[in-house]
Amino acid sequence: EKGYETGEHAPGLKLSGCGAYKAAHHIIKTHAKVWHSYNNTWRSEQQGMVGISLTSAWGEPVDPHSQTDRDAAERYIQFHLGWFANPIYKGDYPEVMKNYVGRKSAQQGLGTSRLPTFSVQEKAYIKGTSDFLGIGHFTTRYVLQKSFPFLQVPSYHTDSDLAELVDPKWPAPGPKWLYSVPWGFRRLLNFIKTQYGNPLIYVTENGVSEKVQCTQLCDECRIEYLKGYINEILKALNDGVNVRGYTAWSLLDKFEWNQGFSERFGFYHIDFKNKNKPRYPKASVDYYRKIISANGFPNSREVMS
Repeated sequence: EKGYETGEHAPGLKLSGCGAYKAAHHIIKTHAKVWHSYNNTWRSEQQGMVGISLTSAWGEPVDPHSQTDRDAAERYIQFHLGWFANPIYKGDYPEVMKNYVGRKSAQQGLGTSRLPTFSVQEKAYIKGTSDFLGIGHFTTRYVLQKSFPFLQVPSYHTDSDLAELVDPKWPAPGPKWLYSVPWGFRRLLNFIKTQYGNPLIYVTENGVSEKVQCTQLCDECRIEYLKGYINEILKALNDGVNVRGYTAWSLLDKFEWNQGFSERFGFYHIDFKNKNKPRYPKASVDYYRKIISANGFPNSREVMS
């Protein structure tokens, strides 16, 4: 989407309304080819696993009693996570994506949908090509219905007819898009369990960057974020979600897309101005070390002894 729709990232193409869909189509088919290659050639010898890692926020209806808002929140997830997960677990794009993009394409005078289609053979080839699902998750949005006029330039961002809101009371310790909403993670994990047959899940990315650099490396916001989100994963485990592992984002401050070195997600602060790039542990290092050693939240008395 950033590379082929808005052009913010490499390769910098602004193919509004079709570029991201085409790129995603190729990614899904390529992923399936790699999975089959491994399955046919190496699995019997190596007993390894091949999966895909998808990043998605959670979409919560503004009014949970409104069917319109509930439908909009469902579309939000399907246009993000379902876009890739649905073909891999069910063989095709989500119905709501096909309906919305197809209808808008027709209204724009196009003979075919801007969302590409899979052949019958491709659907069968793609379905089931994941031994685990990797999940990157950072934040949540409130979602409601919003209709966009037909005449404007087609766009992935307007195809789903929804608007995203945030609660001003949500903590926003890092970049403007990243609000700390731990309960959204449990809901996303339960959605995956229900939608895709409770697949094996590895959390491949979860973390927060700091907006204000603390010279004492006292990243309390990161500690609170991790505490909240890891706790919601533990609740999801109790719900029966098949989460096998967790990876925090990230070990070190590093190059973050078009934000460069300005966005610091690391447990370790790096002095980029020094040619030796020395690393300094933030307060979260000690906190996370205790979680790892206990494989969960440690008993405070045990830690002290």
